[in-house]
Amino acid sequence: MGAIQRTALALVIIGAINWGLIGFFRFDLVSAIFGGQDAFLSRVIFGLVGISGLACLAQLFKPMEEVEVDSTRHVHKDLNYNTEFGEEPDFTKPKDPKKKKPNVNKHKGNTPKKK
Repeated sequence: MGAIQRTALALVIIGAINWGLIGFFRFDLVSAIFGGQDAFLSRVIFGLVGISGLACLAQLFKPMEEVEVDSTRHVHKDLNYNTEFGEEPDFTKPKDPKKKKPNVNKHKGNTPKKK
C-alpha cells in the first residue's frame, strides 16, 4: 500500500469517526476544531475526506492478488499433513475382525513361526 493510499485511508477513517460522532451525539468534530462548517479549513478537510473516499473505492474493486502482502511473514508452501483423500485412518468405522493384520516384523530371522 502506497503513501497516497495510506493517507486516503487515514482521512476516510477520520471522516467515518466524524460521521459517527454526528450520528450518535450530534457533534461535528471537524467543524468544532476548524471553526464551523462554513470555515475554509473545515471545507478543505471535508473535501479531502470525500476525495479519499473515492480513492479507497478503487481499492474495493482490486483483485486480491494485487493487495500487498507483508514480506516479513514466513510463508510455507506445499505443506502436507496427509489429511486429504483418505490418507489418515478412519477411526469412525469399527475394526473388521476378519481382516488380517500386516506383518510388522519384516527383518530376516524375526518372522513369526507357524504352529
